[in-house]
Amino acid sequence: MRKTSKIKAVLEAGRFLIPYRIYENDAPHIVCVNGVQQSMAMWQTFVSRFSRKYRIVLFDFPDQGKARIISGSEQVPLNEQIGILKAVLDKTGISADATLCAASWGGVVAVGFAATYPARIKRMVLASLGTKPNRKMVETIEKGAAVDARNREKMAEVLLNSFGQDLPSAVKQKIISQFRTMKEERVRAFYDHGLLVISSKSLSEVVNLENIKAKTILLNGEKDTIIDLEDVQFLASQIPDCETIVVKGVGHFLHLEDAGVLDIYETILSSGVEPEFPAMRRPGYGSHPPTYSYGEESSS
Repeated sequence: MRKTSKIKAVLEAGRFLIPYRIYENDAPHIVCVNGVQQSMAMWQTFVSRFSRKYRIVLFDFPDQGKARIISGSEQVPLNEQIGILKAVLDKTGISADATLCAASWGGVVAVGFAATYPARIKRMVLASLGTKPNRKMVETIEKGAAVDARNREKMAEVLLNSFGQDLPSAVKQKIISQFRTMKEERVRAFYDHGLLVISSKSLSEVVNLENIKAKTILLNGEKDTIIDLEDVQFLASQIPDCETIVVKGVGHFLHLEDAGVLDIYETILSSGVEPEFPAMRRPGYGSHPPTYSYGEESSS
């Protein structure tokens, strides 16, 4: 088992100040990419599990954690987010055989990066990612946008009731507290991002998915209400070397709902580029890449 040391620093990437962490050792590289309104803290259990086996890099995008916009617009379009990810990889010396682990919107940034710089990354493990918002996501964003921006707790409740029902109580309380103390500009950025999501084109129209060379594994929670499995399957069919794992008994937040999901990451990360877990191939998807089910059957 390797000894791990932690480096904490801030990177100036164009008009942004980006805090990052390196859990340093002589081991394979992993970069974790946060979802919207999350921060490096979302990977705490992941780091605890894997930092002695891998060199792990975490960072925050603008409007996350202590990251800052030091000039220009409060809007941070996808191309700038891809640029931030590239700057982090450059600064931290990430090797070309590294793995990107991303969640939700972080997966959008990851596939954008992998399509733009196909030689820079070997593998991606993307959780809770589709190509477009489903009806439930649109309803949630519209309902949240209708809430008085001063009622931060209500905003958090809308999200939790829609797709965070299975989060542990302690995690729910952290999310509520985060919204309660959110600065006005971050509330505005959160609203704007939601409206951008429901007005945007499909991911396959924005990113040249066929240009991705990295082995890609999509993790989809069986109980995810805002990502449809059919859409995940379509996304998998658009990426050259891609497959889907359906994780039973969990929803959108996967390992934050059940730390046992980290066992799936363990198997994927330790198996090179081909997963070797006890899984069942799901029939009936025609020309789609293989989909596997993993975990206990849900009681619902």
